Amino acid sequence: MLIARAIALSPRIIVADEAVSALDASVKAGVLRVMADLKERLGVGYVFITHDLPVVKKVADHVYVMRSGRIVEEGPKDEIFSAPSHDYTRTLLAAAPMLTITQAGGTR
Repeated sequence: MLIARAIALSPRIIVADEAVSALDASVKAGVLRVMADLKERLGVGYVFITHDLPVVKKVADHVYVMRSGRIVEEGPKDEIFSAPSHDYTRTLLAAAPMLTITQAGGTR
């Protein structure tokens, strides 16, 4: 419902503040698929504000890491996740749960 309201006026950018944080995994995945589809079909961009680093890794192109209301690091998603330059970013990434795939196809 909120996605429909957000796109009703054909915005160029949608600010999504903790948009999927309270959802279970399957619903979260569905909402993220809808958002990705809208991005492709309508060309809408997102400012996605979240503490959920696995979601950031899935949806972001560019990442800003904030601490106490200040940006401490920014860059392309792959750079931030593979070679963070700020101590705070490294600490966040070390503490974040990340999904790993086993050879049998399951998760752990």
